[in-house]
Amino acid sequence: MAPAAPLLPDGARRDAVLLLLHEKTTASITEIALRFAVSEMTIRRDIQKLAAAGQVIRIPGGVRLERSFGGEKSFHERLQRMAEAKRAIGKAASELVRNGESLTIDSGTTTLFVARHLRHHRDIVVVTFSLAVLEELADCDSVRVELTGGAYRRTSHDLIGRAADDSLATVCTDKVFFGAAALSFQKGIMVYDREAPRSLLDAGRERILVIDSSKIAQEAMYGFCAVERCDVIVTDRGIKAADLARLRKLRKVIVAG
Repeated sequence: MAPAAPLLPDGARRDAVLLLLHEKTTASITEIALRFAVSEMTIRRDIQKLAAAGQVIRIPGGVRLERSFGGEKSFHERLQRMAEAKRAIGKAASELVRNGESLTIDSGTTTLFVARHLRHHRDIVVVTFSLAVLEELADCDSVRVELTGGAYRRTSHDLIGRAADDSLATVCTDKVFFGAAALSFQKGIMVYDREAPRSLLDAGRERILVIDSSKIAQEAMYGFCAVERCDVIVTDRGIKAADLARLRKLRKVIVAG
């Protein structure tokens, strides 16, 4: 029989719970209680404090790391930032879509602006794990929205996890519209979300990155893909001339607005 784990002071135990979640992302109440040899009620109190501090999110039967902790802002905050640029990008990106096409649309604020400009297209099919995109197009008769499976993430109003990845792996649409937290000329397309579904890039025959100019020549926490995996990059007029020239040597770039 394995020796019991040493009891930790309350603060140290909460720090240890955070470390566990950084390794696993999610964990059940029972699993954490067994790990630290305390009651489930004690762990529930720990989680309540961590949730109040904005470090974790409570989910049925357990807890998940709050991805906005350490870099990513809330969905509403990100929606307001660079809104005019994103609106122009969304319009320009939507003009790449032909009636009758199928699309895969990433979760995110810039891709939401793409969805907002699809309402006048006809016979469009949209596959997405973004509940914001679903809500945007739900009353649009000319667009059919297909939602992946997955676990709900409040901060980005989307679905994540293996079910989302598995759903995307079965899809082959005409175009994929995806966003990013940064475009680095050294490290490629980057995100703050380690759980960003990698199968997204293979869910369509043409990959279109929509990214506002404030994120170009910047870095985020995790690499997502090489710039060369994008077929088209749509950005706004705020991009620096030197960055635009450099980017156009790598990929086709559309400057919106």
